[in-house]
Amino acid sequence: MRKGSTVQVRIDKTEFPSIGIGSLEGKKIYVKGAFPGQLVTGRVKKKREGFAELKLMSVDERADYEINPSCEHFGICGGCTSQNLTYEKQLELLSEEFKALLEEAGLPTNNYKGIVGSKEQWEYRNKMEFTFGDFEKGGELTLGMHMKGKSFGIITVDKCLIVDEDFRTVIKATVEYFRTQNLPYYRVMKREGYLRHLVIRKAINTGELMVNLVTTTQIDFDLSEYVEILKNQNYKGELVSVLHTENNSFSDAVVPEKVNLLFGKDYIMEELLGLKFKISPFSFFQTNTKGAESLYSIVRDYIGESNNKVVFDLYCGTGTIGQIAASNAKKVVGIELIEEAVEAAKENAKLNNLDNCEFLAGDVAEIIKNVKDKPNTIILDPPRSGVHPKALEYVIKFNAKEIIYVSCNPKTLVENLNTLIGAGYKIVESCVKDMFPNTPHAEAIVKLALNA
Repeated sequence: MRKGSTVQVRIDKTEFPSIGIGSLEGKKIYVKGAFPGQLVTGRVKKKREGFAELKLMSVDERADYEINPSCEHFGICGGCTSQNLTYEKQLELLSEEFKALLEEAGLPTNNYKGIVGSKEQWEYRNKMEFTFGDFEKGGELTLGMHMKGKSFGIITVDKCLIVDEDFRTVIKATVEYFRTQNLPYYRVMKREGYLRHLVIRKAINTGELMVNLVTTTQIDFDLSEYVEILKNQNYKGELVSVLHTENNSFSDAVVPEKVNLLFGKDYIMEELLGLKFKISPFSFFQTNTKGAESLYSIVRDYIGESNNKVVFDLYCGTGTIGQIAASNAKKVVGIELIEEAVEAAKENAKLNNLDNCEFLAGDVAEIIKNVKDKPNTIILDPPRSGVHPKALEYVIKFNAKEIIYVSCNPKTLVENLNTLIGAGYKIVESCVKDMFPNTPHAEAIVKLALNA
């Protein structure tokens, strides 16, 4: 086996985040996109003394539990990865992967309560970012997702099943209109073109729909006809916002250099567990609304119902978790780096008549030094990189009786857990909440208590 060679391997298990694991020539073999029981062929892209990584080329033998995927884009689209598994099997693998991470880190698993599935396997996403491009070089305009395993190439996903009919309606209307206008899509390498992205958000519980077209300013194009086309579509919900974001940055990310309101208002309203939330075009909000209600209910249950508690909500975003916990707390203090998110959190707290919430903008590692309140409970909901070591030092110094850790990356979670346990905390309970069916991603929730 050498780099660039083609080999065949049987997959024995998966490791987080759903990476297929096999063995060959005494080495551990990693194959992204492969599942236990499959016989696969892959090209060796990395080889080290004890392991090798393959790029999946073909599945030569399917596992006996595999099913036919429901979405016609599956396998070509780079979005979903596990539609060929029953949802029960997806949950089983996610749960086993998280438990294995705990075991490998030497953390207790006797208080692991398993995985909570998503209420919906399909049409669950409330936000999607689509890219303009072409399926093949020089082909007609496409709008959708990057193709699996390719740096370039966009597939139009107007039959995508993880979003609802309103998303599909907007995608189809948008790509059909701009195909008639002969406008160039943005080419990242050449830094030329006009059409970049389409971002759609929908408040699942209220039905409010937002469409945000992202372009460069290289062409001065009148979008009024496009807006009328969007307004005249038939929706299950209600179109309340059409935006045009100008983005001339060289990266492939959506950078809101200027946002123009073309129709309606520049936000949508959502309701979650009896509370109202104003969602602006670029504010963070969990992408699975029903899943978020379940996730936040677990957090609220972990906190309990003592009205004398001071709760810190670190990395609070727009303050969703903190506000849901506010009814069970004396005071909630939220800290978030992004100033826009903090302003949204304050506004949402006013909407919900919550006078026991305070939200502060700044780096958690810095702001936390100067907070005067002493927390009984700390909620940690950090980005994928986990809690910064300096911030974790200050978290520990507060000597909070409880810590509720919500993690979108169990690998960094277990690193932080080891530090917290070393500081005198013990794991009371843990579970996994699947927020993203048909993908390898999930949220883990761990309740810790300070040893008496």
